[in-house]
Amino acid sequence: MRKKQKSMLARILAAAALLVLLHFTPADGWIRFVLYMVPYLTVGYDILLKAAKGVKNRQMFDESFLMAVATIGAIALAVYSGSGDYTEAIAVMLFYQVGEWFQSYAVGKSRRNISELMDIRPDYANIERDGQLVQVDPDEVETGSVIVVQPGEKVPIDGVVLEGDSTLNTSALTGESLPRDVGAGDEVVSGCINMSGLLKIRTTKDFGESTVSKILDLVENASSRKSKSEDFISKFARVYTPAVCYAALALALLPPLARMLVLGQPAGWGTWIYRALTFLVISCPCALVISIPLSFFAGIGGASKAGVLVKGSNYLETLSKVRTVVFDKTGTLTQGVFEVNGIHHNRLEGEKLLEYAALAESASSHPISRSIQRAYGKPIDRTRVADIREISGNGVAARVDGIPVAVGNGKWMDSLGIGYIPCHHAGTIIHMAVDGKYAGHIVISDRIKPHSRAAVQALKAAGVGRTVMLTGDESRAAGQVAAELGIDEVYSGLLPAGKVEKVEELLQAGRGTGKLAFVGDGINDAPVLGRADIGIAMGAMGSDAAIEAADVVLMDDDPMKIAKAIKISRKCLGIVYQNIVFAIGVKLICLALGALGIANMWLAIFADVGVMILAVLNAIRALFVREL
Repeated sequence: MRKKQKSMLARILAAAALLVLLHFTPADGWIRFVLYMVPYLTVGYDILLKAAKGVKNRQMFDESFLMAVATIGAIALAVYSGSGDYTEAIAVMLFYQVGEWFQSYAVGKSRRNISELMDIRPDYANIERDGQLVQVDPDEVETGSVIVVQPGEKVPIDGVVLEGDSTLNTSALTGESLPRDVGAGDEVVSGCINMSGLLKIRTTKDFGESTVSKILDLVENASSRKSKSEDFISKFARVYTPAVCYAALALALLPPLARMLVLGQPAGWGTWIYRALTFLVISCPCALVISIPLSFFAGIGGASKAGVLVKGSNYLETLSKVRTVVFDKTGTLTQGVFEVNGIHHNRLEGEKLLEYAALAESASSHPISRSIQRAYGKPIDRTRVADIREISGNGVAARVDGIPVAVGNGKWMDSLGIGYIPCHHAGTIIHMAVDGKYAGHIVISDRIKPHSRAAVQALKAAGVGRTVMLTGDESRAAGQVAAELGIDEVYSGLLPAGKVEKVEELLQAGRGTGKLAFVGDGINDAPVLGRADIGIAMGAMGSDAAIEAADVVLMDDDPMKIAKAIKISRKCLGIVYQNIVFAIGVKLICLALGALGIANMWLAIFADVGVMILAVLNAIRALFVREL
């Protein structure tokens, strides 16, 4: 890309220098013509070749064809009239190429910004062989291998730390500079930079399935998903370009024929052909065709820089129209770190209630189950547990020491026909039944994330009119969290299927009033993420489910990024609409002036190249999102 830009710039400068030199060179006739063709072909030979290929392939209605016809026509007029003024034709081609170079530079800059931002692809992985570290291609490392990451190196593949303690720089993934401490037993994801100690990591995925590969694939393929605005511009250009070509042809032929045949006046072919050529130069749709995709490309790049990965410009456009945001609670607004805060109405001896609960929940990886096991704090003897049966959204049944144990919510107790004692404390209430009798309940609560309240306020400040929380928790705990965060509506006691149904209802109720976004942790909420107008996965580092199911992935678990993502999308769409209105408006005015003979080739150059440069400069603003 850079070599091509340098070559184009060299041609532009050479043609400009030759044009200035020829201005002071006395020459007439065919010698003058040949001399002026040197800068013309130097700067425009590639445009002429593209136009010729387009004609050959019967796909000629593009900007190269317009430039070729306009400039060749202007040269033919100069030859026909004997004026020898080839400057306008060469200037049109020269300034058009200046605009092309500028556009190429802008796209290259956007790509470099994204490449630098996403410079997380590891070049190698260290494998220990015969006491020596050997660098191998990450693709060659099999799952379950042990790799070594030294200070200053990138973690090449997702895995679990076996030995060592260190601090990881996750800024390339999350957009945040806050480091993360890791030690033995901690999960690490590829793309992070090891800042201090040496780490030995057992890989848990192949390189192709690692976080870094997923993210890079997501960003690289984002441009393939077109927005409605981009589709509109593509369709517009396909209709607009042939229309103006035929209009220019009509402008060149009809008025002279009318003057000659109807009015009996001289045809004035030269005047009308010049107007038609000017009309063609003005009509070139470069500003629209280039600046609109560039705006979205820059918007996706700017969002990535802030740790917000958008899968395509269509999702960026949808995000800008969001007026309702629906949250999952656990792991989204709360930290998902549950703690046992109380044991009430215990009818068993000592710690038997907690012990039985921990044993019954020993096969579950649910955060609540883990919190019970942590509170128990002793090794789990799985030989004491049998017949474990997990009922999604309700609880667990098992036999502990041969005794039937049921652990779960009030609905689970009701279904078993066991009367339970309601709890007046806020939190998740886990009721226990042992040997068919009620044994008490455990109170578990989750911690709200520090920025959750500010995030909800930021969304409302950004124009989101409705915030909703969906959760499987009981109503008291859910209501307390919603009230503390300032959320408008809350629906509790929902199973995963119930969340989908509720989102369906909200979509129907809000039809015509804006788009609905669902924000979840991307693992348990995949069905809802897929059903919403736009799915946003939070805290999704290393989560395949998040990257697959969501349209937007926030690379850390900070809910403040939701409002930022919406602001980025609205800024980008604002730039897109500005460019559409500006480019079409200026074109229409200049086309009218050209048809009336008021605009000459120099105004045509401004209408084409000038508008394109201004639109491209405006598009690049979408890259800068730090202050949003």
